[in-house]
Amino acid sequence: MNDPAIFGYDLFGEIVKPKASGPVAERFTFPPFTVLDTRSGEWQDRKRAWIAMGIRGEVGRNATVIRCPNQSNSDGMADANYTSAFDPALVELAYRWWCPPGGQIVDPFAGGSVRGIVAGVLGLKYWGCDLRPEQIAANEKQADEINLAVRPEWVCGDSMESLATAPAADFVFSCPPYGDLEKYSDDPRDLSAMEWHTFVGAYKRIILRSVQRMKENSFACFVVGDLRDKAGFYRNFVGTTVAAFEECRAHLYNEAVLLTSIASAPMRVTRQFEGGRKLVKTHQNVLVFCKGDWRAAAAKCR
Repeated sequence: MNDPAIFGYDLFGEIVKPKASGPVAERFTFPPFTVLDTRSGEWQDRKRAWIAMGIRGEVGRNATVIRCPNQSNSDGMADANYTSAFDPALVELAYRWWCPPGGQIVDPFAGGSVRGIVAGVLGLKYWGCDLRPEQIAANEKQADEINLAVRPEWVCGDSMESLATAPAADFVFSCPPYGDLEKYSDDPRDLSAMEWHTFVGAYKRIILRSVQRMKENSFACFVVGDLRDKAGFYRNFVGTTVAAFEECRAHLYNEAVLLTSIASAPMRVTRQFEGGRKLVKTHQNVLVFCKGDWRAAAAKCR
């Protein structure tokens, strides 16, 4: 049962022996169910182990926080000085579950360092694109400081253009901007600075270009969450993402609910619910798409 081909190696070079209980968890690191609980002790332990390597996903992400996806995005309120950082434990699972060993990852919304660093540690090739040179510089600095099996490649530019020269992807994995929840720059090419109708058009074109880079019989995974418009109604960002992939003939294959930190939700819930009957949002959506034959795609990942 301690086969590294099943478990992989942990951050210290030892065969992974997950703490999550039960034979299913032991075989797949965490149970591959449709609810992923980042609040569990086992998940938090794994996340801390990744962070202890020196991963600092928030560095370079000097966003103007308007509404924060992990903290609120239901009522438009955000904790002061909060900027989101991607969860490295989720990255590890996505790579182990849907990317072939030694495969090439393409990330059209690279942002911080996390997805590239985790790929490098796991011996995967990574190509990510971001508009801001200061973000690319911060990511490269972290890559210099961490012992990586494979060096990630970050490209500074507009995904709309840069994806044309991206490598052929065994796995597309990304977390796009959640509309204007966090504004990263005033660059007119920056999706987070666009009005919603413009955002949707650009977002769909980037998804099209991403799917064009995917090899036949491969998976893509986007982590998204819904957000409200100025009138207080949901924009259906999850549905927009699904429709964009489906239009490119990459079909929805898996979806999971990612339970995120409660954070300040208990402090906000009374005013939010009594004032408008709005539920406090404490989850995101993990959407997995397949281009081609899912059987062939799955066979590559075993």
